[in-house]
Amino acid sequence: MTGLRARQKADRSRRMLESASRLFREQGYGVARIEDIAAAAEVSVGTLYNYFGTKGDVLLATVSMEVEDVLSQGHQVVANPTNDIAEALGSLIRGYYEHSLVYLTKEMWRTAMALSIDAPDSPFARRYTELDALLCDQVCALVQRLQSLSLVQAEYDSSTVGAIIFNDLNAMFTQFVRVEDMTLEALLCAMKAHNETWARLLER
Repeated sequence: MTGLRARQKADRSRRMLESASRLFREQGYGVARIEDIAAAAEVSVGTLYNYFGTKGDVLLATVSMEVEDVLSQGHQVVANPTNDIAEALGSLIRGYYEHSLVYLTKEMWRTAMALSIDAPDSPFARRYTELDALLCDQVCALVQRLQSLSLVQAEYDSSTVGAIIFNDLNAMFTQFVRVEDMTLEALLCAMKAHNETWARLLER
């Protein structure tokens, strides 16, 4: 019975987040109201507040849902990478980038980034930083896996290299979010060029 309740709670939470994501896209984050989200998810306002205290909490939970999805996809890449460094990095990072606009818009990403910067000690900022760290750890795990396959030079520290690559991909993503008319195709093209450079630097 406890397992059933947990699944029902998780399903209800996801339904509210998907409804919020849709409304944020249609109306804009600043315009959409908690009452509208509750109505779209077919729950009471009180129920929604039991899950999320503020609209910012709804946004953060949507970011978390996004990151959890891409981390799940990335596990397969880390476990079974190709024998080409640039292709392996591209497969992982492409999954991050291509999924980034499934639940969120550029406006929503900018809002989330701004909230994390404006109040760095807030629960929102701490959780946002944690999510970034999870993605960074996955990039590090891929570098380590490529080392175990004798593709990346063994003398490199995988945590350091992974963090540098993550910071690079994060900077490119921030630019993509900041520039409204920058296309996903342009971002992927820039990523490909960077990954080819990383491959030349890291290969044995």
